[in-house]
Amino acid sequence: MAEYLIYFNQQWVGDHDEEWFRGRVAPSMAAVREMEAAGVLVFAGGLEENAPDVFSVDPTSGTPVVSDGPFVETTEFLGGLTIVDVPDHETAQKWASRIAEGCGWPMEVRRFAPSPQL
Repeated sequence: MAEYLIYFNQQWVGDHDEEWFRGRVAPSMAAVREMEAAGVLVFAGGLEENAPDVFSVDPTSGTPVVSDGPFVETTEFLGGLTIVDVPDHETAQKWASRIAEGCGWPMEVRRFAPSPQL
C-alpha cells in the first residue's frame, strides 16, 4: 500500500456564489464517506481560508523562530487535502477523480515518499 496526497490550492476553486458552495457539500462528503467505507481514507479536511492564526516556523538560524503569517508571500495557498492509503497509482487516480467530482474543482495528486528506515 502507498499513501497519496490529494490536494488543491484555494485559487483553483474559482469564483462561485454561496449557493454553489452549499451544493458541493453533499457530493464532496459522499466521496469522503465512500473512502471511509472502502478503508482507504487516512485524513480529509479543508483549511480555513482567512484564518487569523497562520504562522510559520524557521529553524535555519539554529533556533526555531516563530512568526505570524505565511513564510513566503504567494498568490496561491493550500485550500484542503486528503490522504489515502491505496495499493496502486490507478486506485489513487480513481479516488482523486471522485474527490474532484464531488468538490467541483481540480486536484493534484502526489505519492508520499517511503519513510526512512531507522
